[in-house]
Amino acid sequence: MKLNRSFIVSFVLLIVVAAVYRVIPVRPLGLLSFAPQIAMALFGGALIKDKKWAFALPIFSMFLSDLLFHALYKAGITTTAGFYNGQLWNYFLFALMVVIGFLIKKINVLQVGLAALIAPTIFFVLSNFGVWLFGGGWGHPQTAEGLLLTYKDAIPFYQGSVYATLFFSLVLFGGYFLLNGSKKIELAQN
Repeated sequence: MKLNRSFIVSFVLLIVVAAVYRVIPVRPLGLLSFAPQIAMALFGGALIKDKKWAFALPIFSMFLSDLLFHALYKAGITTTAGFYNGQLWNYFLFALMVVIGFLIKKINVLQVGLAALIAPTIFFVLSNFGVWLFGGGWGHPQTAEGLLLTYKDAIPFYQGSVYATLFFSLVLFGGYFLLNGSKKIELAQN
């Protein structure tokens, strides 16, 4: 089987553009969490037939942006570390976001819209549990009160994540639907 060249080019461009976008300090609404990776995970899960590529889309993008953050951090350009304690948890959660994309059985406004609200909500709950568990963020104590404070600290990130997932889902799913209709992405040619 031979991979479709236009798919590979599109796939790599999407990963690189999303990764670079994630490290840009000024984003819409001034929200650091306004990034496309959750929408990419939903898109990959819903439309890429070969599931390993569906998982690769957001994971590669996150890893590349983390490498960029790390280089900028080491150069003293940003205070955002590229790699940190508990980060593997977030990679696992992006894989979970792809699984949520698998649940989109029909590409329509209702199913994509629901997934675009559910995915960042699940990510918010589980990622901030990880922040609290692994001692990240503001280092709140590992008590029920500390967990609630961790969630409270993250509310602005949640808002940005919801806005971003809705917006980038519209761009990705809408653009794909306009170009290709509802068929799934094929990776091989006969």
